[in-house]
Amino acid sequence: MSIQVLALVGSLRNASVNRQLADAAAAAAPEGTEVTIYEGLAEVPFYNEDLDVEGSVPAAAEALREAAKAADAVLLVTPEYNGTTPAVLNNAIDWLSRPYGAGAIKDLPAAVVSASPSPYGAQWANGDARKALGVAGAKVLEDASVAVGGRFELFAETHPKDHAETAAELAGVLSALAGAVEPVAV
Repeated sequence: MSIQVLALVGSLRNASVNRQLADAAAAAAPEGTEVTIYEGLAEVPFYNEDLDVEGSVPAAAEALREAAKAADAVLLVTPEYNGTTPAVLNNAIDWLSRPYGAGAIKDLPAAVVSASPSPYGAQWANGDARKALGVAGAKVLEDASVAVGGRFELFAETHPKDHAETAAELAGVLSALAGAVEPVAV
């Protein structure tokens, strides 16, 4: 049985560096670990408790929750918009944190990868994402975090999965996530 990691990407552009990093993370996953990049974040409505009623939760939000429930761990890949995480990731965390104390990511190991063209690699967004995941109940791996900065020009010519340093950093994050998954009792 393989370990299932759900990757949520904060940039909705198909060609974004953050999407490329998620693809590279999937390629760098250790044997026995599968990374699935969630494709439906753009369809998830903004969280509204009036919509979050058992039996009538919007289909896109329910699909996100089901994907998280099927996962053994969560990986957030975030750019930095206006000094923090993009709304689409905050919204996903809001839906996944409910019902409070029993949300879909409660007790799931979680890690964050961030990227920006600046040398700082979206460190503010990285920290905010880790904080939000922790409040939502995930087990955030503080030592399994990567902030990729200053490499965007390089990634215009080389996919992150083909850049040795980036691939090694992502492999380390995925190995840590896989190592944090509790074995299922048989």
